[in-house]
Amino acid sequence: MDKFVVEGGRRLDGSVNVQSAKNSVLPLLAASILTERRVTIRETPAIADVSCMAQILRELGAEVSFRGDDVTIDSANACSHRISSALTKELRSSVFMLGSLLTRFHRAVIAYPGGCDIGLRPIDIHLNALKRLGVDITERDGYIFCECERLRGAEIPIDFPSVGATENIMLASVKAEGRTLVQGAAKEPEIVDLQNFLNAMGARVRGAGTDVIEIEGVKTLGGVEYLPIKDRIEAGTYLIACAVCGGEVEVCGAKPENVGLLLHKLRENGCKIHIKNDKIRIASYGRLKCNRRIETMPFPGFPTDLQAQVTALNSVCEGCALIVENLFETRFKYVPELQKMGADIEVKGRTAFVRGVKGLHGASVVAGDLRGGAALVIAALAAEGTSEVLDLSHIDRGYSDLRGKLKGLGAEIKRVRI
Repeated sequence: MDKFVVEGGRRLDGSVNVQSAKNSVLPLLAASILTERRVTIRETPAIADVSCMAQILRELGAEVSFRGDDVTIDSANACSHRISSALTKELRSSVFMLGSLLTRFHRAVIAYPGGCDIGLRPIDIHLNALKRLGVDITERDGYIFCECERLRGAEIPIDFPSVGATENIMLASVKAEGRTLVQGAAKEPEIVDLQNFLNAMGARVRGAGTDVIEIEGVKTLGGVEYLPIKDRIEAGTYLIACAVCGGEVEVCGAKPENVGLLLHKLRENGCKIHIKNDKIRIASYGRLKCNRRIETMPFPGFPTDLQAQVTALNSVCEGCALIVENLFETRFKYVPELQKMGADIEVKGRTAFVRGVKGLHGASVVAGDLRGGAALVIAALAAEGTSEVLDLSHIDRGYSDLRGKLKGLGAEIKRVRI
C-alpha cells in the first residue's frame, strides 16, 4: 500500500493537461465488445479502473493491447458472456457490460458491481430498461442472469436521469430490432461522447445531451479509432486545488461548458477565471469567501464528483457554506478525515454545514473513496505542516499521475510505499 506525504502551504502555479475522461473511457471500452472489428481508444488514462476494465475484456476472450496511451481491443474471438465477481466487485462500471454482452451474445451473467463505498447505487433502472427490450432477468446468489432470443426496440421512460442506465440502454439497443426511445435520459457530456463513439462505428443514435435519445437499430458495427473527451472532474479538481492553495494555474483540455457551474462557484469564492478555447486559467489570492449553498444535481447541475473537493475548499474560506448532496447518501464519509486537519464541518443526513477556518494543520488521514481522497489531498496541500494521505488505491482509480501533475504545479508531494 502506498501513501502521499504532503508538505502543505505552497501556492500552485503553472499549467496542467487534463486526461481523457474516466467516466467516458470506461463505457467506450465496454462498447468495444459490440463489434468483431478492431477498436482503438486513444490517450487512455493510466488509471486502475481502465486496467480492471481491460482485464474484464480479456476474461471475455478479447485481445487487449496497450501502446503508449492508446489501447486496442480485438474482440473477434470473444466467446464468454460471464464476468467473475472478483472483477465486478472492483469496478462499478462493469455494469455497462450487461448491455454490450446482450447485444453480442444475447445473454450475460454478471455479479453485482462494486466500486467506491458512497452509498446505495441500485441498478433497478438498468434491469427494468433491459426487460423492456425483451430481456429475461433472474437474480440469485449475488449474480444477475440475463437472456433474450432477440433484442427489440422499445419506448423506455427513466424515472431518474441515471448516467449508467442511459448508457446501458444505448449499448443494449444499438443493434436491436426497430427503434428505441429513451425518455428522461441523463444529459452528461459522457453520454454525448458515447453517442459519437457508437455513430463512428456505424450506429444510428441521436439526441444525446437532451432528455430524449433515439436509437435506430443497425445490423452490424465496424471498427473505430477514437479520441475521448477530456475529464471535467479532473479539471475541476485542479481548479479547486489552485483556489485553495492560491496562485495561478492554467488547466488545458477540458471544455469550459462542461464545468460551467463550478466556474460560477469559483468566481463566487473570489477567484478570477479567464477562458480561451479549451484553456481555463484561474487566479486565487488571499482568503476566499464561502459559497452560501452548493447542491449536487445531475448535469448540468453541480456534479456530485466535485462535492468533496468544494467542501475542502469552503472549509478554509471566510464565512459559512451549506453543501447538499442529493445523489449519494453516504458521500460525506470523508468529513471526519477533514476534521482531523482542523476543518469545522457538521453533517446531518445529506447536508454538511461548513464553517470556514483560517487554516488547516497537517494530519494522517485515510482516503476512503475516489473523490473524498482527492479532497483530502487538496486539504493537505493547503494545510500547515506535513500530512499523510493513506490508501491511494481509491485515488488511483480515477487520477493518472496525480502526484506528478501537482508537483509540476509547485506542490511538495511524495509517494511512499508503506
